[in-house]
Amino acid sequence: MSRRRQIYEGKAKILYEGPEPGTLIQYFKDDATAFNAEKKGTINGKGVINNRISEHVFTRLANIGIPTHFIRRLNMREQLIRQVEIIPLEVVVRNVAAGSLCKRLGLEEGEPLPHSLIEYYYKDDALGDPLVAEEHIACFNWASQEEMQDMSAMAIRINDFIAGMFAAIDIRLVDFKLEFGRLWDGEYARVILADEISPDGCRLWDMNSGEKLDKDRFRRDLGGEEEAYQEVARRLGVLQNDDNAPGEVFDLSAHRGRMRGVPKKK
Repeated sequence: MSRRRQIYEGKAKILYEGPEPGTLIQYFKDDATAFNAEKKGTINGKGVINNRISEHVFTRLANIGIPTHFIRRLNMREQLIRQVEIIPLEVVVRNVAAGSLCKRLGLEEGEPLPHSLIEYYYKDDALGDPLVAEEHIACFNWASQEEMQDMSAMAIRINDFIAGMFAAIDIRLVDFKLEFGRLWDGEYARVILADEISPDGCRLWDMNSGEKLDKDRFRRDLGGEEEAYQEVARRLGVLQNDDNAPGEVFDLSAHRGRMRGVPKKK
């Protein structure tokens, strides 16, 4: 199969032209970055796992009426998606204090927030994706007031749904990042969910042990990134035999033991 023309390459994905007008092929890479790409590495099989997880989540969101760019999965690493004009904002929904929120406000990691918090970050790698207020968004016309209402309403609904979805498999949804795009039909555009939802853009903690099952394992040099991603996929029921992933279930306590040089318990 000949490779189609590349449209864009980001830190975690590559976009190629699609088979039909208005479509793209989204390829998931194994590359991992953190701290605005200051830290770089590879998580073996991450692209395969994220492709599966994002397909699962986007399909379930479509079933409750959330419009998305996802059309179908093509193979282990690729999806067919609708071509959209990405709105230059990252929409972050927080349920529990973690990451930059703790640093900015002096909160203790793991502290539940009084209610879900929505933050907006301007998408610009050179600037470090700075936190912005709704007034900035309106002033610089990054999104209209109607688009902001659509994005915030969808973000809250998505949070409610996937928080319950993860809670059902004993995973706590701490926070996550969303991106939205404009799907054009002539002169009219509507806002739809784009990008991906995976452990790359979500903080996911095991409800019983508190172990991190997301990219924070890479950010903080905790090790066990591959196993953590596999564990999320396995609990969601999306890890297939043809994914060429190891068959063992992620044993978090055993991993900690190996990191300390302690033999795995029988």
